[in-house]
Amino acid sequence: MKLNTRKTAVASLVGAALLCSPYLAFAQEEADSQEAEARDVELILVTGSFVRRSENFESPSPLAVVDSVAIDSIGAKNIADITQTLTINTGAENNPDAFTQNATAGTSNINLRGLGVASTLVLLNNKRQVVNAQPTNEGLNFVDTSSLVPMIAIDRMEVVKDGASALYGSDAVAGVVNFITKRDYDGAMVTVDYQDGAHGDNKEYILQGLWGASGDNGSVIAAISYTNRSPLFISDRRLSRPQDDTSALGNPASYFLNIPGVGALPIIDPYGCEELGGYPNLLAPSGTIPGLEVGLCGFDFGPFYSYVPDESRINAYTRAMYEFSDDITWTTEIGMARNRAERGGAPSFPILTSPIVPDYHPQNPFGQPVAFFGRAEGNGFPGDPANTESDTFRFSTNLQGVTDTGFWEVSYTRAVNNFMFSVPDVLNTEFQLALLGFGGSSCNPITGTPGQGDCEFYNPFATSYSSAPNSQNVIDSFTGKQVIDSQADLEVFEAFTSFDTFEMGGGYAALALGVQYREEKLTQDYDELSNQDSFTFVIGNPDIDGSQDVWAAFGELALPVSDDLDVQIALRYEDYGGSIGSTVDPKLAVSYRASDSLSLRGSISTSFRAPTVFLAQGGATSLQQLVDPVQQAQAFVAVRTSGNSDLKPEESTAYNVGFSFEPFRDLSFEVDYWNFEFEDLIIQENAQAVLNDDPTNPDRIVRAGDPLTGPLLQINNTYVNASSLETSGLDFVASYKIETEMGVFTPSLHSTYITKYDLDDPQAGMIDGAGRRNFNNIGVSSPELRMNLGLAWSHDVHAANIFVRYISSYDDDQNCSDGTSNLTGCADGFYEVDSHLTVDAQYNIDLGSVFDTDQSYVLTVGGINLFDEDPPQLFTNSGFDSKVHDPRGRQIYARLAIEF
Repeated sequence: MKLNTRKTAVASLVGAALLCSPYLAFAQEEADSQEAEARDVELILVTGSFVRRSENFESPSPLAVVDSVAIDSIGAKNIADITQTLTINTGAENNPDAFTQNATAGTSNINLRGLGVASTLVLLNNKRQVVNAQPTNEGLNFVDTSSLVPMIAIDRMEVVKDGASALYGSDAVAGVVNFITKRDYDGAMVTVDYQDGAHGDNKEYILQGLWGASGDNGSVIAAISYTNRSPLFISDRRLSRPQDDTSALGNPASYFLNIPGVGALPIIDPYGCEELGGYPNLLAPSGTIPGLEVGLCGFDFGPFYSYVPDESRINAYTRAMYEFSDDITWTTEIGMARNRAERGGAPSFPILTSPIVPDYHPQNPFGQPVAFFGRAEGNGFPGDPANTESDTFRFSTNLQGVTDTGFWEVSYTRAVNNFMFSVPDVLNTEFQLALLGFGGSSCNPITGTPGQGDCEFYNPFATSYSSAPNSQNVIDSFTGKQVIDSQADLEVFEAFTSFDTFEMGGGYAALALGVQYREEKLTQDYDELSNQDSFTFVIGNPDIDGSQDVWAAFGELALPVSDDLDVQIALRYEDYGGSIGSTVDPKLAVSYRASDSLSLRGSISTSFRAPTVFLAQGGATSLQQLVDPVQQAQAFVAVRTSGNSDLKPEESTAYNVGFSFEPFRDLSFEVDYWNFEFEDLIIQENAQAVLNDDPTNPDRIVRAGDPLTGPLLQINNTYVNASSLETSGLDFVASYKIETEMGVFTPSLHSTYITKYDLDDPQAGMIDGAGRRNFNNIGVSSPELRMNLGLAWSHDVHAANIFVRYISSYDDDQNCSDGTSNLTGCADGFYEVDSHLTVDAQYNIDLGSVFDTDQSYVLTVGGINLFDEDPPQLFTNSGFDSKVHDPRGRQIYARLAIEF
């Protein structure tokens, strides 16, 4: 049995351009025949409009469409593999790590135009999906594309690139990505994928199944997928330098010793540092204090962390459609996802509370109380992983009806994401008690005696590696686990209708009217110890329980002014109530066919993005690497962010102008210029900028020892309305189909060039962020040019393709050109992140046709980053930019697809 699909004109064009589909030639022949003119034209609903159009309709908004065949051609195993190759996507967090994306391992998202992972509306069959309950480090709740739908069920992906708030609401600021599933499928299909990485034990196994049946009055499809991915640790492929992943707080540790007439100075553990794997950093010449070294004993935590977490995923989806009559159809979808991930971590986190080692501690060599500056476990101990558990359920049902002049639809969607994050850490009070000699699970610090009976000393000194080891009992007594149990809940009621109104030069004008009610809830239940701020590094947080409901009304008017001119006018009203208030956002879009080979388009719209429950009422602690201008050194610190109830909504204006040009058959060009301007942008304050602005402010900067000059421990920040952000650029797409005796060849080019990424940062000031990493401000990494050059070939039962992917160089404002940290500015400019060029290739053969079998067997082999190019090096944790580049290196894969 074969798949029966009906594509949009845009989807067909993209599929043909990428994979030598014969559709264009076939369509041209059909258009030239009288039979095609006589047959009925089916009306379809294209993303970016609520008015059904004919299949040859050209949208006035720029669309990017990738069909299922094109998805297979890039070797995509999941949705992140698709979006990672899109040149219009930048700054997405598809390689979650502990340093920039602490608690979201196992997730993936989309970031159109670098405007934020929460600024792109993600739809499944035109309906909303719940956001991930655990936010990013920046406090943004996003749609986790890893939990959306099995890949085998996806028919195509449609992307509206010019902003769509006037049609879809405030979270469509940067655009809309709509995943359309297969339908009207009869038969069964099974695919088996295996992928093997060039480094470490990084492998991936994927098993998928699809089944469908259809009858006179309805159809049903069901899909399921299972993914198992083994981890890739930094130790398997070290991209960073040891100093990039070295914390000043290690074990062996350092101690703040009170020196008469001088004050508290950090002293490296006199029992040992370098010989036990530590990295001594002398802050004064050796011998300054006889017998002691002034400085810190650093710890290289890098090898314990993972680039790729250990993951397992189960995703299931079913869709049923029933026709009550020729005019009324009922459709219901049910989906679920169960994702588990474990990322590597250091043996223990740094202890940021400056606990005191008493003078009577049996291993204390200083003869006076000293402040401990280190971690409970370090060199020689196994790492402590962090775990995420994500469960998503989605139910959507709708009733559609056809009228003489249009159609109507009523729908209800309910979706829930439960997300649990857990990580071990040291308990503040219990650790201090253990240093005082009251450690151990059975010790009573009120009645007990230090170091006697059930009470034990924890030995923080290097003698714990030899003559005075710590018992597991005392370590267990001060070790706890932070658990964040979060839930996001979405409920949407929607109704709209579309109908013809009056006749114009190009046909009947159509009007769409609709209303929507949606409620979003978010709860985050921290464990009791976290509620009490009991941890020494992750600290803790109060629980969150909030909701937000929105009423909306929207309208769209499609005006076929003439056979060559189409105008779209859209307007949406949304009411959030309370201090946020309401908004009205319009959109005007125009499409003009200047000739048979040239069409022009343009659009302008406004948008309004309200502060979310988390941004207004939430809060979290993240782990970040910063450069301390006081200590003149890098520091791995806790950044604690609190919600801001005084936030204002952010507003934006977007416009797009472009054209499509087909000088002759099978050669096409598309060019679009886009521009987004934001005011009152809601962002998390940049911790580095807060530190640079006032590094000795004790209310916001927490230090060990001296509150003005001691080592950096914690930054306190919040969410604010930044002044503005403006970004603009050019999209260019070209393809040419060449038919020869050796087969059909189709070269293609997709590229995006960012001409502007200007930021008005509340701390960093005016920033020209294009071609810059934007580490020290509110922006995201923005290489100016991303480009995919492809060549597809097909002949008989064979097909192959090759893609050359290019990302331009950009400046790293965290480091200067000589490789030193950017502490107070770089006289010779920033360090340049190298450009990156990788090659992907694939070959597949239809074995079913070769062996003339009843079933279809298609074998695919391919490689991603065939030449195993390293991602460009950054002098930062993990050694690369996780929001731009992929750390995995070469990936070789094979797939067998069997269709019954």
